[in-house]
Amino acid sequence: MLDKTIIARLKPVLTILAQRLVAQGVSPNQVTILGFVLGLLTLPALYFDCYSIAIILIMLNRLADGLDGAIARLQQPTDRGAFLDITLDFLFYSAIPLGFALANPAQNALAAAVLIYAFIGTGCSFLAFAIIAAKRGLTSTAYTEKGFYYLGGLTEATETIAVFILMCLFPSYFPVLAYSFAALCFMTTALRIKAGWEVFDS
Repeated sequence: MLDKTIIARLKPVLTILAQRLVAQGVSPNQVTILGFVLGLLTLPALYFDCYSIAIILIMLNRLADGLDGAIARLQQPTDRGAFLDITLDFLFYSAIPLGFALANPAQNALAAAVLIYAFIGTGCSFLAFAIIAAKRGLTSTAYTEKGFYYLGGLTEATETIAVFILMCLFPSYFPVLAYSFAALCFMTTALRIKAGWEVFDS
């Protein structure tokens, strides 16, 4: 819901950073992979209750996610890069609730499972819409720089990261935050299914 606004505000800064990285010979795929590795390090950070470190790693992952696209636009965006970016993004998102489940299974495991299930709903509806949209030659007017049709919703990347940070700041409230955000994810999934039903009318 907030991604378009955040992307517009960050674009000038990301472009400057991307230009410097391009000058050093850094490729977008390298940044994507590095960001994913940093994101996965949140798993041990959460397991050992190092929540400040987890927040830093989450933010570094998101910085890399913005930079890889900025670098790609300065060079030549590729289907391989778009595929790698979205795949690793979804794996990163699911790693956060998994980390909380590992840290405290008795308190967090069920809430984490529900949230990951909700992520499956948002992810599959998002990607299914993108596949059919590409087949029909449709393009997104809201996210024109994405490598695929980007269908928004109530729970986009900005909202997800905000909730992850809240979870790290208030870990004892993880179940409440997880169930609440899962409910919003289910709403997003329902809206995307509705959009697909209406757009793909045959």
